[in-house]
Amino acid sequence: MPLSPWASDLARSLLAEPLARRWAHTQGVARQARAIAPILGDEADLLEAAAWLHDIGYSPELVVTGFHPLDGARYLRDVVAAHPRLCNLVAHHTFARVEAEMRAIDGAFNAEFPYGPDELVGALTYCDMTTGPDGAPMSIDDRIDEVGRRYGAGHVVSRFMDAAAADIRKVADRVTLSLDQLAGETR
Repeated sequence: MPLSPWASDLARSLLAEPLARRWAHTQGVARQARAIAPILGDEADLLEAAAWLHDIGYSPELVVTGFHPLDGARYLRDVVAAHPRLCNLVAHHTFARVEAEMRAIDGAFNAEFPYGPDELVGALTYCDMTTGPDGAPMSIDDRIDEVGRRYGAGHVVSRFMDAAAADIRKVADRVTLSLDQLAGETR
């Protein structure tokens, strides 16, 4: 049974009304996940589900720590009883472990949601970082700049984005290369 319809409904219930702009972004991230599905094979549905759920931790109903990857992943694990891999994707999207370290909560974060190499984390990061705050496609560099402007210099999110920018670009390049290779095979 596909996860993505369930994930879409859950994200809509948590984001659409209280956070319309975040909901628009989430819809765009899910569109990106569907667009890159051909390079993911059997894991495309899991990526799309994670795309729908990656920002639920911003929902006013779920905010506990104020660190949305952790709040969202805990909700999925503790309330919804979601599969651990889905919880880890939400927890670790877009190099959240770097921000967790800056917030000095990396010990608890990593103990609860151990990071493991997972191509889907990179794919989810690509989808998130190629989607603007209103759901429209956006280049990686424009997205990094947009986040910095939105949060302002000195904010932990802006500092995190600066620290993770090179790694974000690397995973985006890997996804783009996979897409290019697939396009070359289908010509």
